[in-house]
Amino acid sequence: MRSGSRRVLFWAVAGAVVVLDLLTKQIAVATLGGGHRVHLLGDWLFFRLVHNPGAAFGIEAGPPAMSRVVFMGLAVVALLVLGTMVRQTHPSQRVRLTALALVCGGAVGNLIDRIRSARGVVDFIDVYIGPLHWPTFNVADMAVTCGAVALAAVLWQEGRASHERSAERADPAEA
Repeated sequence: MRSGSRRVLFWAVAGAVVVLDLLTKQIAVATLGGGHRVHLLGDWLFFRLVHNPGAAFGIEAGPPAMSRVVFMGLAVVALLVLGTMVRQTHPSQRVRLTALALVCGGAVGNLIDRIRSARGVVDFIDVYIGPLHWPTFNVADMAVTCGAVALAAVLWQEGRASHERSAERADPAEA
């Protein structure tokens, strides 16, 4: 990352995600212990403390101790890949940088939880739609999800633009 503007944008977004994630998890642990549940929006949105030793949607890789190691390793590998993508991203690609920062910040937030506690990642946002219950999540999970969707859209657009440029070069008469 040679460009100062790229560093500032990426680190500001990723840092904000990590700080917000850790702060909200600390508040959740301090206030939601003992099965305490806070109703926020009718029967739709609650805060409830859950420790998740697995990954998103309760996916596990064996016993909790094994899951912890596997998911820590996967997070490190993902961060290395994402770091390469950040270094290859031009400073003008602000949406791509922001998406990468969201994913990286969320991955770091959950990785810190895995390192700090064998109990797992602190989740506390609980959503219900009628009888349906979405798996409990946290700020890091939201950042990873939003960043991944945005990154997929950016990469799809880049792929389309690259394909169109290739087609124009191959047959300028058809363009």
